[in-house]
Amino acid sequence: MQYFLYMLGSFLLTLILVPFIKKMAFKVGAVDNPSQRKVHSKPMPRLGGLAIHIGFVVMVLLTQPINHQIIGLLLGGTIIALVGVVDDLMDISPKIKLAGQVVAACVLVAFNIDVSYITHPFHEGEILSLKYFSIPVTILWVVGITNAVNLIDGLDGLAAGLATIAALTLAIVGYSEGQYLMVALALILAASTLGFLKYNFHPAQIFMGDSGSMFLGFNLSALAIMGFVKSVTVISVFVPILILGIPIFDTLFAIIRRYFNGQPIFKADKEHLHHCLLNKGFSHKQTVLLIYVVNILLAATGVLLTYLTTAQGLLALAIVSTLVLWGAQKIGVIGKTVSNNVSHHTIGK
Repeated sequence: MQYFLYMLGSFLLTLILVPFIKKMAFKVGAVDNPSQRKVHSKPMPRLGGLAIHIGFVVMVLLTQPINHQIIGLLLGGTIIALVGVVDDLMDISPKIKLAGQVVAACVLVAFNIDVSYITHPFHEGEILSLKYFSIPVTILWVVGITNAVNLIDGLDGLAAGLATIAALTLAIVGYSEGQYLMVALALILAASTLGFLKYNFHPAQIFMGDSGSMFLGFNLSALAIMGFVKSVTVISVFVPILILGIPIFDTLFAIIRRYFNGQPIFKADKEHLHHCLLNKGFSHKQTVLLIYVVNILLAATGVLLTYLTTAQGLLALAIVSTLVLWGAQKIGVIGKTVSNNVSHHTIGK
């Protein structure tokens, strides 16, 4: 019952906040104007992530014991949200955004939310201490997931829906592992995001902007560290990767695609998963719902891994990896770019 109350409070708070944030976004100029590559025909406010941030932070402060890790999570999340707000207002450079992400990740490390050890890949139950490598590994994970969620924010409701699925799955696995603080935090995050999704699903009334996509990616990466990266089973390392499957694989395939096409790895293109599905003839809403389904299947596999032996888990991972690569090749997410033209449905990155 207490989890339900946490979620209800977070959902209602964000739901109430979004209309006010929408008005404020217009006043301060945080607006995404129409262009040839975007589907919306009128200026759209893009500070929606601020409502998600406030809904999450307020409910955590009201309902959870304020310990060392909670302080680090909220402080780091606030830094990343503020960096996103500034970017939504004035489009700051990628280098400044990256610097802000690194600072936020360092805050997590300072408050003992870090990947201090991982499971031994060949000896069940043994752990490997990362020692001095703990800091760069943690920063790489947090910054990587933060940017992966940011990059997938390309259609109405896409990033918010995927983040909700990921947060709920983290909560399910966390509950089975006895990680009850992480469960509460994940459910509050999911509910806050759902409150925003009410206004963001196609046709959207407001965009989350970088203030939302980076905040969600940051918190999901942090919660994964708190819950699973330090587990003592070999297969557990792959659980958060599957739970965050779509953003991770889409980013990975983008890097591979750009490398083999002779393009700068960090230069944006129009061949992400949602672009490819739109070019295959799927509607905006169909594309988003289809990606939801795929990520639910990946997340369900992540949950399943926690109940399998190492041998069974590795077999499941091999099957999933093969299917993902086959699907990516068929859709056109990897491989040579066929066309630079994108469906008129496309928005976002």
